[in-house]
Amino acid sequence: MSGHDGRRRDEEFATRAHDDRHSARTDEEPYLGPPVGPAPGRDQNGNIEITTGQKMLSAVSGSLFTSLIVTPLDVVRVRLQSQPNPSLHSAVTNLTRATTVEGLGALPPNLGVTACCREVFFAGNAIEYCYAGPSIGTIRPANSLGAIDCSMEETQRRTFNSTLDAFRKISRNEGITTLWRGLSPTLVMTVPANIIYFTGYDWLRFAPASPVNRLFHDSYAPLVAGAFARIVAAFVVSPIEMFKTRMQASHGAVTGGGGHFAKTLNSVREMTKTSGYASLWRGLTLTLWRDVPFSGIYWWGYETVRGQLTDARERARGREFDRDGPRSRQRSRSQSRENHTNTFTDSFTAGAVSGAVASILTMPFDVGKTRQQIFKDRAGATGRALAPEQLSMGVPGLWRGWAARTMKVAPACAIMISCYEVGKRMSRVFNEKAEEKRVGGL
Repeated sequence: MSGHDGRRRDEEFATRAHDDRHSARTDEEPYLGPPVGPAPGRDQNGNIEITTGQKMLSAVSGSLFTSLIVTPLDVVRVRLQSQPNPSLHSAVTNLTRATTVEGLGALPPNLGVTACCREVFFAGNAIEYCYAGPSIGTIRPANSLGAIDCSMEETQRRTFNSTLDAFRKISRNEGITTLWRGLSPTLVMTVPANIIYFTGYDWLRFAPASPVNRLFHDSYAPLVAGAFARIVAAFVVSPIEMFKTRMQASHGAVTGGGGHFAKTLNSVREMTKTSGYASLWRGLTLTLWRDVPFSGIYWWGYETVRGQLTDARERARGREFDRDGPRSRQRSRSQSRENHTNTFTDSFTAGAVSGAVASILTMPFDVGKTRQQIFKDRAGATGRALAPEQLSMGVPGLWRGWAARTMKVAPACAIMISCYEVGKRMSRVFNEKAEEKRVGGL
């Protein structure tokens, strides 16, 4: 029995030594033998690899949660950015002084008034107003006060003074479900976009064959990888995003079958007939101007913030990273060993902070993109869409809807990245258990 136990201890010692050489752990004694690469099915940190399919599944789950939570904020953002020029609203506000037919005749020519102005249609570059059936000259004096009250009510109902005001008025006047208008195209857009975006970033950032790792310093690799991944994703989903934006910008009830979906689809068909299929990518330039810098800033900020959180936790445990070693790889190795709670907390915090900063910095391009995609006859003049005189409030108009966008982007980034990271962590645990069963069955 003693000889058998001795041989068993020797075999266990050899097995542990073999595992230690392949685990590449920096907190143990260094291996002084010849270089040993990662074992088959393991990454550079010695962890069992996560398959591309598992990464895609993590991205899909994050997309579903994110879309359900932040779509109302996206609807509010689009409504604020596509809101009419305040100068024309001021003309309607002054209706209290125009109590005669002559006073009504002094209003802008594109603003018709009736005693029943509830139907508003998509008027292209003209903004949504009460478009009159009968002309001003046919309104009888007895009905003028009713027309004034109607127009005042309609204008106030469609004018949003803030993000919270937009939430309240849209919910009250159009129904709570309006806040989720465009959810179906949002899901159709975000699921493939996030699959391309997140799996593409992972490959560009961490794969040994990635040119980003060879050509760029580790400090700038997140910025470059995030920018390239976003270019591909934005080009693929740009037509779907245009459809979603136009659908969210539509107001009020729609008569006939199909609702806002059919109305938006017909609008897009008319646009492609007059401007060609290239118009489906209208706003792509501004989308890239918005999303490429956003992605670079976001991923650089995300890895920086999460790295600082990892460093703080390691210092609390009495560990210090080697200053002369590849710090990002050591952080990645430490992060891969964290439990689900720490993974979620760190990624959620880093995603929210980085997403909020990137959102505010790239806000002007988001305003220009929204206006290009909504207005029919505004061709793809990027500079003109961003010109302050083309916006409703001058230079401050470049940041119109910033609160709604930041309230949407920050939690969206936090939810998406935390779901993605936790999903990958769960997949790694699943793969490790499967590997243990496989080895134990040999």
